[in-house]
Amino acid sequence: MGSPELVRETSGGRRGALRWREWVVPVVWVDGVEGVGGALPPDCRAGASWKFLNDVLGFGRELVRRGRVLPSLDGDGFARWRAALSGVDSLRFAALRASAPPSFRASDGPGDLVQEVLDRAVDREVRAALRGARPGGDGVVGQWLDALVDEPRVVGEVGALRAKVAAWRADGLQQSPVRTCFRLSSPDQGGMAKDGWRVEFLLQAVDEPSVVVTAEQLWHKQDAVLRRWVGRPEDVLLGDLGRAGRLYPALDRALSARRPVELELDVEGAYDFLQHAAVLAEAGFGVMLPSWWRQPHRLGLRLTATSRGTAGQVAKESELGLKVLVDYKWELAVGDERLTEAELQSLAEAKVPLVRVRGQWVHVDPKRLAAGLAFLERGGGQMTAAQVLLHSGLHPEDADLPLPLNGVSATGWLGDLLSGEVEHHLEPVARPKGLVAELRPYQARGLAWLAFLDRLGLGACLADDMGLGKTVQLLALEAHNRAHGKRLPTLLVCPMSVVGNWQREAARFTPGLEVRVYHGAERALDTDCDIVITTYAVVARDAGKLADVSWDRVVLDEAQNIKNSSTRQSKVVRALPARHRVALTGTPVENRLAELWSIMDFVNPGVLGTVNTFRARFAVPVERHHDEDAAVRLRRITGPFVLRRLKTDPRIITDLPDKIEVKQLCTLTPEQATLYQAVVDDMLAKIAEAEGVKRKGLVLATMSRLKQVCNHPAQLLGDGSRVAGRSGKLARLEEVLDEALADGDKALCFTQFTAFGSLVVPHLAARFDTEVLYLHGGTTKRQRDEMVRRFQAEDGPSIFVLSLKAGGTGLNLTAANHVIHLDRWWNPAVEDQATDRAFRIGQRNHVQVRKFVCVGTLEERIDRMIEEKRGLAQLVVGAGEDWLTEMSTGELRELFALSGEAVGD
Repeated sequence: MGSPELVRETSGGRRGALRWREWVVPVVWVDGVEGVGGALPPDCRAGASWKFLNDVLGFGRELVRRGRVLPSLDGDGFARWRAALSGVDSLRFAALRASAPPSFRASDGPGDLVQEVLDRAVDREVRAALRGARPGGDGVVGQWLDALVDEPRVVGEVGALRAKVAAWRADGLQQSPVRTCFRLSSPDQGGMAKDGWRVEFLLQAVDEPSVVVTAEQLWHKQDAVLRRWVGRPEDVLLGDLGRAGRLYPALDRALSARRPVELELDVEGAYDFLQHAAVLAEAGFGVMLPSWWRQPHRLGLRLTATSRGTAGQVAKESELGLKVLVDYKWELAVGDERLTEAELQSLAEAKVPLVRVRGQWVHVDPKRLAAGLAFLERGGGQMTAAQVLLHSGLHPEDADLPLPLNGVSATGWLGDLLSGEVEHHLEPVARPKGLVAELRPYQARGLAWLAFLDRLGLGACLADDMGLGKTVQLLALEAHNRAHGKRLPTLLVCPMSVVGNWQREAARFTPGLEVRVYHGAERALDTDCDIVITTYAVVARDAGKLADVSWDRVVLDEAQNIKNSSTRQSKVVRALPARHRVALTGTPVENRLAELWSIMDFVNPGVLGTVNTFRARFAVPVERHHDEDAAVRLRRITGPFVLRRLKTDPRIITDLPDKIEVKQLCTLTPEQATLYQAVVDDMLAKIAEAEGVKRKGLVLATMSRLKQVCNHPAQLLGDGSRVAGRSGKLARLEEVLDEALADGDKALCFTQFTAFGSLVVPHLAARFDTEVLYLHGGTTKRQRDEMVRRFQAEDGPSIFVLSLKAGGTGLNLTAANHVIHLDRWWNPAVEDQATDRAFRIGQRNHVQVRKFVCVGTLEERIDRMIEEKRGLAQLVVGAGEDWLTEMSTGELRELFALSGEAVGD
């Protein structure tokens, strides 16, 4: 049986029960565990066994690091170190053993095999750590100790020693149903000892942690509840205190009492206990610490900056963008509270590492405190607003500072910007002269926000949901600037598909603005106007000519077009000179946070540092480790420049109807199923033999062909054959449209394949005896505009088939209240954009969105996968198919496989 990561071929294409047979398998020989964990040899792919082995080794290294190991003496006279599993570690090992791959179960005792691998890993790690040590000792015990460091063989009679070691190990690993806990109480918690500190002893039921008995209750025989688990709990307490004393020697004082109840401490002793708390916890004891230690009020530095003017009224000298210099000063603080001179002096004179400041106990590192006080003596100065913003997003220990960075605050406009709610602090902007539109309240706030950043020379990313009117807000800003004396033109860069939309919207909302389109073979650049509209492709071709113009503002519509910062198009666009920059996008993050970096680097160059710094500081922690703190810090930096409102938020807009999304599961016809299996069998064999770019291309080609089969056999074959009665998906489409047209509704049908659209349109026109509109990449601008006009008309056609790329953005098609995705782009953001052609301002009916998925095929499996990819954008501001090409051949085989339920009756 082949490895799960490889393609398993069937003999002669026949199917049947699996049979065991001998097989020669090429392997990589690993001598013990020493050869595992490094890079794989060339032309090798990590299998389940290799990955599992690395997990076991990682667990072993962690146990050694925490000291969870014990020495042993085996029956063959070999001294070895073994894992000491108890408590949580036992549960982790059980889970690890349960997840062992089949190769680890190819013996009578799979658990023993995993245990053996773990023990070997532990033995190797401990010996490496003890290399060069000389334990010494006499007789067989000395030999045993030496064997635990050097050669493992013990020479001589070891039977008696082996029995004693085994008993000792069993005693050390025995897990009691109750455990001893230590609770530290500070003076403000009612302590009665010297300086008010004490460590109280308790017993706790392991299975029911809420059952806790103090040592005082124990000695007064008030421990009946514990006797459900143990007969003599006082023996457990005394035994545990003895063991804990080896880890925390100060406990010996308490053991001098006949019935120990607590350990009295001064402040130095309390700090010493806090330093030992982690060791005690790792040894299995319960440790209960004051809340201020678990969530410390950290002593650190706060940066305070002062800027002139507020968000509502910005001083003229501030109009320098992120390069403006602002006054700053550093202060010492506990948490968010700044310290006075007297408090600083008191801290400097403190002789102990625990100091009470403003009612809170604070841990003070004398060396770092001295460095921090010396740092403060430098006084204040000036730094750029960009530096202040970067500090606001730093991890507390990232900054090159002597103490942690506790926070950043500012006054004036910079303070309003850092608040993250500047939209609500702004003075309203009067409706600009020349704007022929009534702005909704949230749009008026958007205009005020854009105007505020514009006055500061700071770039803006307007990331409102699709359909909330980003276009009219931008045009309102243009009209506002013209009314206040703006003279230089704005360059607006957008996809070709929305050039006409911008022309129409500008003529509709701001008829007084002069608009020119720079596009076409005979294009000529005319900047004697208010707005020049061009496309991303033209910018890439005419970069030099466009860079020679003094643009007042550069606006990117559908700014996700520069999400890949390394492409020439992205670099050219980011290099365009302008006083002000604005990005418009409903999807600032689609797949990776690097896309946000590229957009923000256009909006305000350098605000997020270099792409490598961004990747290390934010992208990896958030994407790989789901670090919420890193996400918060990223929002803190980007928040001032990103305005995102959701149409589903009732505070933003109340007159949009509901959007009802459903998955429409379809089945394949027998013909489709036969073609599907043929494609899978043919392509998997080629993929298994290919590497690199060739393999990636084959995977994408296979997915494309399988989607074509799911649509219709004639699309894959391209033979112009009959359309009716051969596709389960087409049959379901007819049923949906039957119902919609009967109710007098209109429908949008999106497909990513122009060829499929060409098949569907004439078929639907004949089936329903009606005109069916069809928009694709070859449609001219004039034809496109006429189609939109006719569809929006009350008596216009009721069915509109659109290519996803050509019709997925920039169109207002609110006459439709049904949206049908015939095939999936497998990018949630792109699909949502297409849906928003109908679900946007002006829509008065509930919108029903149906996403067609062929059950039992790769469409259904990938549909489940893309649902898991939606969380990334929401985490920070709230993908095509390339991410699928990185799957192993085994995973692709499972992805492509045709299930029995795929074929309809």
